[in-house]
This record gives sequence, structure tokens and C-alpha cells, in this order.
Amino acid sequence: MIGCVIALLSAPSNLGLRPPEPGATPGAAKAPEALREAGLFTRFIDEGAIDDGVVLPRRYRDDAEPGRLRNQDAIIEHSRRLADRICEVISGEHRPLVIGGDCSILTGVGLGLKRLGRFGLLHVDGHTDFRHPGNSAECASLAGEDLAAAIGLHWPEVADVDSLGPLFLPQDATHLGCREDDEHLAEVRSHMRATTVDELRGEGITAAATRIRDGVVSAELDGYWLHIDVDVLDPTHLPAVDSPAPGGLAPEELVELLRVLAPSACGADVTVFDPDLDPSGRYACRLAEIVHAGLADLGTRI
Repeated sequence: MIGCVIALLSAPSNLGLRPPEPGATPGAAKAPEALREAGLFTRFIDEGAIDDGVVLPRRYRDDAEPGRLRNQDAIIEHSRRLADRICEVISGEHRPLVIGGDCSILTGVGLGLKRLGRFGLLHVDGHTDFRHPGNSAECASLAGEDLAAAIGLHWPEVADVDSLGPLFLPQDATHLGCREDDEHLAEVRSHMRATTVDELRGEGITAAATRIRDGVVSAELDGYWLHIDVDVLDPTHLPAVDSPAPGGLAPEELVELLRVLAPSACGADVTVFDPDLDPSGRYACRLAEIVHAGLADLGTRI
């Protein structure tokens, strides 16, 4: 894939989120266009990337019920169509950069990669997103359950789409970026490697990122994917997210982290920015700068 270009793909799904208030819909679906307006797409296209269009989701419905996710059928349909596009992009020797949307798009990413082979996952997120039926009676929103579903710990409808689950083997996945008090951290570590924000800082961002990258590069894998939930940033720098949590990374720390991880990744996605919480567009501009600075070299070392 040496010499291939980044293909920007919008996935404006809000299907995996709970409603911000009764009768309202989450604003994350507006993120790709808000970031386009903030100059993110232009920055990449000026350096040779292509705009590969959009995979639109169905209408959001707050229809969760016991044993079923909110928007479950729509999430599965969107995941299949997103998987189709990711397969096309990678098969065409481009590097997909998927701009979400919420974290439920990880199911579509994993489904596409699983069709192509065996891939690793670097899950950069301010939360472990590891709620699942085995540890909670409140499963309803895939955006808070995406990592668990991706390694097969969820209802079969979302963890075993098209009988291809688990989408990532636990030993091929690594989480990084949660806070020390994450309620599911110990359980995550019983399944996969995990590094908290404090541990990243304690080791040094570049040193930790190099260790993490080297741990997922393997002759047994066809590559690895980089998932970035922007609530890994501290809310003093980016409050416009669905679930802000104190103690996160500073922008320069996230850029430093991504500059190590992105060059060897086969693709990446960026999720959970909410333009409804950014009426001035200030944070969209900040995030556009961070994403471009961190991911400009996506896939250049493959």
C-alpha cells in the first residue's frame, strides 16, 4: 500500500447514542459536515486525499427495549453498508479515514475488516466502552458498548453480524486512553491490553505509543485499525462530546500519540464530536487541527 492516498469517508451515525433529553436526537450525526466546514476535508485533500462520500444511516429512533439496542436494526444495516465501503477503499489500495458519527460505527469498521482478513484494533477512547449483557442490565446504546461488542461480548445480533464475530480477537485489541477510575478497566484487562491516560503520561507519550504499536504489529495480522473517540481529550480542551470526563489528554498529547500510531495503521475513524454543543464552531476548528496533525501520515509505513 506504499504510495496510496487517504480516502475520507463520512459516517454520520448517531444511532448508538442515548437521547440527550426526552424527544431529542444526539448531535453527533452533524459532526462530519461541521468538521468539513471547519476545514478538515480541505486540509487532507490539499495534500492528495480524496473525498469518498458518505454512508448515511436511517432515522434515529429511541426504541430500546429489554434485550435489544436502541436503533439495533438500523445499526446493523448501516454497519453492513459501511463495511462494503471500507472493503472497497482498502481493496483499492487507499487508506480509509472514517469521520463519524458515534462509536457504533466501529461495528461497521470491524465487519469490513473481518471480511478481508485478521486485523488488530487500537481503541483510543476516554472510556473503555465495555458495558455488555454480562456486566450490566442496562445495555441499550452501542456507543458505550462498542469495544465489548467488537470482541464478541454482546448479544449475537451485534457481536456476530453475518456470523463473522468476533470482529476482533481480544488478543489482537488494545485499549488506551481511559481514566484510572473507569468502572470496567479491570475486566477489560482480563481480555486485552489496556493503558490509561495516567500510564501514558507516566511512561511518556511517544514511548508508550511505540510500545503499544509494536504490540499490535504481528505477522499473524493483516494490519491494525485506529479508532479514536475524541472524548479521550480533556473537556477543558474539547467539551463538545457526548460523555465528557475529566483527566483526559491535552491536544498536543493526542497529536503526539497519533503521530506514532497512525503511520502503521490501515485506516482510522474519528467519533463522538457533537456540533450541537459547539454553536460557535470553535471546537470544530480545534478538532480539525488535531485530527489533521495527528493523522496526516495515516498508513504511510505500511
